[in-house]
Amino acid sequence: MAQRVPEANAGKFQNPAVTADGSPRARVALTHPETLWFNTGTLCNIACKGCYIESSPTNDRLAYLTAAEVSDYLAQISERGWPVREIGFTGGEPFMNPEFMAMLRDSLSAGYEALVLTNAMKPMLRPMQREALAQLIKGFGDKLTLRVSLDHWTAEGHDEIRGPDSFASTKQGLAFLRKHKARVTIAGRARWQETEAEARAGYKVLFEELGLATDPMNPGELVIFPEMDLSVEVPEITTACWGILDKHPDQMMCASSRMVVKRAGEKPSVVSCTLLPYEQEFDLGRRLADAEGAVALNHPHCAKFCVLGGASCSA
Repeated sequence: MAQRVPEANAGKFQNPAVTADGSPRARVALTHPETLWFNTGTLCNIACKGCYIESSPTNDRLAYLTAAEVSDYLAQISERGWPVREIGFTGGEPFMNPEFMAMLRDSLSAGYEALVLTNAMKPMLRPMQREALAQLIKGFGDKLTLRVSLDHWTAEGHDEIRGPDSFASTKQGLAFLRKHKARVTIAGRARWQETEAEARAGYKVLFEELGLATDPMNPGELVIFPEMDLSVEVPEITTACWGILDKHPDQMMCASSRMVVKRAGEKPSVVSCTLLPYEQEFDLGRRLADAEGAVALNHPHCAKFCVLGGASCSA
């Protein structure tokens, strides 16, 4: 089924086999499944400007996953022989899910590394969550990474996106994580009129102020994500683009990862990546076995975020 595309990209991203000019569309095979993501649910304690998944205190379009459902997919990893090293959790805000600590503990206990995308605000700092998280940090050390969203290195910039006092609240969460010696990385956004070098220099000052060991010059420790604006025209990616751009399909996120989502009123299913949780075209089926085929790069996010932006949600 053809998907709806904003006017800026009218006529594009309609056919998974070919682009608007009839060129063969690029596809990406699942060659090295290293990360399995779980969207724990779209509910969030805040509503941010430009949130690609539209998370908010009222958006439950993706329902809460249960620990039992996550455990079932962990078993499927072994059944399929996927060489997964990392389990990723995103939302919404994962710490809103009442079973999140259990699924995080199960993933770590199964021997996987875990990556949690969080705003490090009040849901993470509730008393029971704090205690359980502190124990996991103590028990699993660097196998657990918390990637905290700091959209900008200034309070003004961050709060412009996440609301008043969000920056101060996240700083409290970072202080807790620093106290317990958690492995922390940071996610920023390339939304402002500044160079990447200027942004990293700004984050360096902030990290020093906060006492974080996070290296702002390391792209793996400070990830600055490109904006995902569907109103902006982007080119389609053809098979010829790999050579033109000097890139390889294996570098794309959908070559190494899949994500499990649970749409409201439905059973969990597997989608191609973290960026496309709602699009039916990118729903690959209920089981990991259904999700091993190639993915057609038939969405603006595929072009702007992954191929041209060079971004990946994994650690």
